Amino acid sequence: MAASRRPCCTSGGGRFGVPGSLSASDNGGGVSGSSSGSNSVVSGGGGGAKMMMGLLGLSGSGPGGFSGSGSGMNSSGSSSGTGRTPDTLLDICARIVAQQIPFQRIEERYDRIPEPVQRRVIFWSFPRNERDICMYSSLSRPSTNSVEYQNLPFHRGLKLLESGCVDSVLQVGTCKITSVTCSCEARDIFWCQHVVALALFRIRNADTVRLRVPISETLLQMDRQQLQKFVQYLISEHHTEVLPTAQKLADEILQQRSEINRIPGAPDPTAGASADDEHSWHLDEEQVCEQVRSFLSQGGYYNVNKQLVSMFAKVREMLRARDSNGSRMLTLITDQFLADPRLFQWKTQGTPMTDKCRQLWDQLGALWVCVVLNPHCNSSDKLHWRQMLERWSQVDVCPPEDPDFRPQTSSGQESNRLRPRRSVQGDDTTSSESSDDDDEASRDRRGREASLDQSLSNANRNAATANNNNNVNNYVPIARNARGGPVTVRRRSVFHRAIDAISLTWDNSHLKLILAHDNLSASNEPHSTNNINPQGQPLWHEHVPTACARVDALRSHGYTVEALRLAVSIIRTLKQDQLQSQQRWDEQQSRSSVKCTGSSVARNPALVPSAAEGWIGHPLDPIGCLFDTLAEASLVPDDQNRGGISNQYYFDPIGLGADGEQNATATPPRYQHVGVSGSRDRNESYLTLATEAALIGLGQQRVMPAGLYSQEKACKQEERLLQKLQEMELDAVLVAVLRKQSMMLLESGPTSGLGSGIHPESIPMHTYAKFLFLALLPHDTELAYRVGLRAMRLPILEDHEDVDDPVNGNVSSLVLSRYPRWFTLGHIEAQQCALASTMLSAAKGDIQRLRKVLESAQHNIHSSSHLFKLAQDAFRFATPQDGPRHPTLLNVAFELGLQVMRMTLSSVNWRRREMVRWLVTCATEVGFEALLSIMHNWYQLFTPTEATGPVASTIMSHSTVMRLNLNYVQQEELSNCARTLALQCATKDPPNCALNALNLCESAPISFETAYQIVIDAASHIMTSMQLFTIARYMEHRGYPHRAYKLALLAMKNVHLAYNQDTHAAINDIHWACALSHSLGKSELSTMIPLLVKNVQCATVLSDVLRRCAVSAPGVASACPPEAKRRCVKPLPYDKAPLKHLLDAAIAAYVNTTHSRLTHISPRHYGDFIDFLAKARETFLLAHDGLMQFGQLIENMKVAYKGKKKLMFLVKERFG
Repeated sequence: MAASRRPCCTSGGGRFGVPGSLSASDNGGGVSGSSSGSNSVVSGGGGGAKMMMGLLGLSGSGPGGFSGSGSGMNSSGSSSGTGRTPDTLLDICARIVAQQIPFQRIEERYDRIPEPVQRRVIFWSFPRNERDICMYSSLSRPSTNSVEYQNLPFHRGLKLLESGCVDSVLQVGTCKITSVTCSCEARDIFWCQHVVALALFRIRNADTVRLRVPISETLLQMDRQQLQKFVQYLISEHHTEVLPTAQKLADEILQQRSEINRIPGAPDPTAGASADDEHSWHLDEEQVCEQVRSFLSQGGYYNVNKQLVSMFAKVREMLRARDSNGSRMLTLITDQFLADPRLFQWKTQGTPMTDKCRQLWDQLGALWVCVVLNPHCNSSDKLHWRQMLERWSQVDVCPPEDPDFRPQTSSGQESNRLRPRRSVQGDDTTSSESSDDDDEASRDRRGREASLDQSLSNANRNAATANNNNNVNNYVPIARNARGGPVTVRRRSVFHRAIDAISLTWDNSHLKLILAHDNLSASNEPHSTNNINPQGQPLWHEHVPTACARVDALRSHGYTVEALRLAVSIIRTLKQDQLQSQQRWDEQQSRSSVKCTGSSVARNPALVPSAAEGWIGHPLDPIGCLFDTLAEASLVPDDQNRGGISNQYYFDPIGLGADGEQNATATPPRYQHVGVSGSRDRNESYLTLATEAALIGLGQQRVMPAGLYSQEKACKQEERLLQKLQEMELDAVLVAVLRKQSMMLLESGPTSGLGSGIHPESIPMHTYAKFLFLALLPHDTELAYRVGLRAMRLPILEDHEDVDDPVNGNVSSLVLSRYPRWFTLGHIEAQQCALASTMLSAAKGDIQRLRKVLESAQHNIHSSSHLFKLAQDAFRFATPQDGPRHPTLLNVAFELGLQVMRMTLSSVNWRRREMVRWLVTCATEVGFEALLSIMHNWYQLFTPTEATGPVASTIMSHSTVMRLNLNYVQQEELSNCARTLALQCATKDPPNCALNALNLCESAPISFETAYQIVIDAASHIMTSMQLFTIARYMEHRGYPHRAYKLALLAMKNVHLAYNQDTHAAINDIHWACALSHSLGKSELSTMIPLLVKNVQCATVLSDVLRRCAVSAPGVASACPPEAKRRCVKPLPYDKAPLKHLLDAAIAAYVNTTHSRLTHISPRHYGDFIDFLAKARETFLLAHDGLMQFGQLIENMKVAYKGKKKLMFLVKERFG
């Protein structure tokens, strides 16, 4: 910063300037500082600080902290009475001079200024508001209870001041701190605590600071000898630093024609900055860039995003203080964002940026809109910003305005990911019709984007001419080019909204009147016909997001009153347009009725208007801006001041700054009704207008945006706005507003999301309607249910078949495959379920309303998973743990459960088993008749396996009988019904239901025999051996060995074991079947063995069965009759039937297996093979000529496999 140049004259007299010194001490140590008025000296162990100001220099040191006490708000600059006596004319003049006029200009105008005047100017030459110091030393909205707050430099500097670490202050300067240095070497975008302590000391102790004239004034009072002594002592004191410069200056001065001698006067750094210098608060640009670069390099971690959001908030804080550093800091941040290496990586890989990063870019773009819409910026600033924004937009990696934008292919069609969706009846249309639908949808989207592209640049022209208010709600025709075709889509960057906003002006006469007057009437309005409503109140017709961007800009730049006036005009315009839309719809219906579905969804969307863009989900968040502006004016005084010095304006259009933990514990804001200035309606307040703005915006009928990011953003904005509404305490006035708006939304036709004739692809109103339902329920029950039932519809699935998704149990993926843009359908269906659940809970005591809600849910909920969730909720509401039961609601839960069963019967749902068990539990709670009903109609609800398994088994359990306290007749009726169900299921699906059917029919001989016969009939063609063995074992266990034997024979016919399947799963069943046959008698075993020999070639299995059959099987025979037991006692001989046949088969199997194993044997298996031969020899020896047969096998091996010398050596060593 250049210093003022002072004349080098020797005449006496004072020059205007204020020398002095400032110091602080704490345990010794020190640091010196200088500024544009004088040097400053500070001592202290905690470090020192130096600030360069226009006419002021300060320094200080010491430890620090932040208290945020009320005394910190002193802004008078005087320690003696604040506001008790009026300022003198001298003080008033000195204050203005200190704020506005550089010393150089005063020096050029006056030759001499009295010293008392100089001292008063110096007195006022310092910032007088502690908010200015806080803005450069703390976050925008720190929590007063957080550790983060206590670590801020402002907090620590205040503690340092309060602990008495600052003293001996010296001062000269203007009202901005333009440079800051400190020996503590803190590296941060904020000033350190030492600087804070010095600045606060000067603000709070202005009268105690010693003021000094500039050094040039002191030099003028010295003679030649004194000047020489002064210079020599100065060089001696700092010879190592000063001597080279002093020698250089001396040489130049001694040269008559040197440049230094051609310039009159000499610089005086203690006399203030040059008049041509830019005066702005000190901002460490290097540190800002470093911090942003560091945060971006850390990726999308929560704390990183939080820090960047705090920097955005700091920009808004500076804008509101009308500090030029706001745009400076935003420029630095933008440069670093564009230098983020991840942008190039995402672009080259063709992947979209992360949602968190995209949200930061959206807020960056919104901030630039605020900056360029400064109502008092000059043309040179606008030109500078336009050039800068256009340069940024041309950067290759600059993100597009639409985060879901995809470049078009060469054929002009969009990529498959964002291909426009077809009509709901797309399956019934021909390919040519589908193509026409796609082209129309594509033209519609391109037309909307082109319209938005021109909306900002044409906003001023529309403000004066578009008074028919058709454009207020953005219901625009499809844009076409000169040839009649759709306009082409060009890539717009995230900065293009700001570029368009530069073209906006504030010169419109009607706009000026709105901003300047609270009570604008037709008498002073030249175009009152369309710009004034019937109540004589001013309206503002403009593209709604653009108009709200004006409000945000006014508020951001500190024009709070003007922002409030414009916001009032906008919401009044929205209200009038809403009324006119309702009237137009009524007129249209009277002329020709629009055909709608049962849920009032238009069957021909071309006949109804549709919003070109949604206000909820818009990057500029227009409705959120309106609400915040009007609601802030309604805060009770305690809440307005609750934040103290850190309670600064903060607008977060995308919700990045939401801190879940902090918000969970924060006290909700408290509002009061503040009458609108100039309004004749006593019930109209800023709070009612804020509520109406939110209700109208949330109720706008809007088409689902194209991409996933845009859809999720719309959901989040809606949730944040509803959260703000829920924090308000509803009084009679606000309830009246809710009732009026709810009725308007129901009757407004297609412009309302709750109206009739809406577009099939409209965003559903479930979340919004749930809020309205709960808010209206205590005051107007009928209206609450009208809103809730109307909002239950899901237009995109209207007249859609109830075809469940085979994987997820809902239609979301089915719709996504046909309509790629509905990415958030799962979330929408969850909100639909929540709305239905809320209404069911509220209607549990009203049968008629319960029936209406049930019918609406059954008609509109297309997801089995969400319908099941609703049924569970209804069951929970109907059976509270500590309250009376609600039978009607319990029946509703049961009916919902039945529909879930029907929806999921033909599909594979991973929750199906849970659904079946829950329905049985619910039916048990409903009563005896419900149980009979689900068993009589099982084929409509369950698969045969489910019906005979968890359904019938649970119903017939002892716990169910005890739970319902059934009498004998009822038990018999249930049993008969269960047996009938079992036989029907067994007939339909014998493999999976036969065993359960036998179990259910066991107590009824006829039914049991019937079930058994069903198994016998099905055994030969559709049942596996394992299934038959399982049923046979059950029969044997229940005491039916002969029936078990018959089933075992049938099972053996289906068993096939190869020679090497010695671990087959059926081996245990084979042993059991042979043991059962053995226990029943020789004839049964004789029948079983041929089947065994035919189907089993595994030698080890055959030999094991042979040995077991040679002895009795007492474990199995215990269930046999006495004569069978006696037959089983005597061992069977190996050389006679039936075992001889089995022995021959086992020997033959060993021979075949031996040759098979030798064909591909490896040396590591030689040991296992020798053990196998040993076991084979044991079986051979059971035959009378077995030893000879085994010897012949060994000899054949030696001849055939003589090449395997090692193996043959082992065989000869073991077996000879």
